[in-house]
Amino acid sequence: MGMRKRKKVPKSLAPLTPPKKGCKVCEKAESKYKCPACFIPYCSLICFKKHKETPCDKPVPVPEIDTSIAISTIDVDRPCYIDDDEDVLPQSQLECIASSNEIRDALKDEDLQKLIRDIDSSADARTELDKAMEQQVFRMFTEKILSLVSRPGDQRL
Repeated sequence: MGMRKRKKVPKSLAPLTPPKKGCKVCEKAESKYKCPACFIPYCSLICFKKHKETPCDKPVPVPEIDTSIAISTIDVDRPCYIDDDEDVLPQSQLECIASSNEIRDALKDEDLQKLIRDIDSSADARTELDKAMEQQVFRMFTEKILSLVSRPGDQRL
């Protein structure tokens, strides 16, 4: 039964140990514990009691950004050409659309968001709009908008 030789492993290949954290209360000693509420590291019962003299809260996790949805860059400086000024809604009607809870709720639908992004980022917006109109979610959305902006006797819409 021979003894196994131990190989010296370069530091770059040695398993990493987490860095030692200092006590955030006294800032003198190495921490051994964490506050169960806010996870602040502390070293002793004395520091824990001192920490608890002021209320602490559990940290709120930062919501993760869903990177599975690719958001293309939108060219906000892209010109928009209108053939007839009557095709542009007045500010009051735009505000009515923007403040509608029904419209806001509809815009939470991811399929609808994708259709709108496809139209907005397309070089051929007319074709994308025609394709979107084939989708029920988009047709219902446009009907909600039209019901908000149409006025009795308005024949343009």
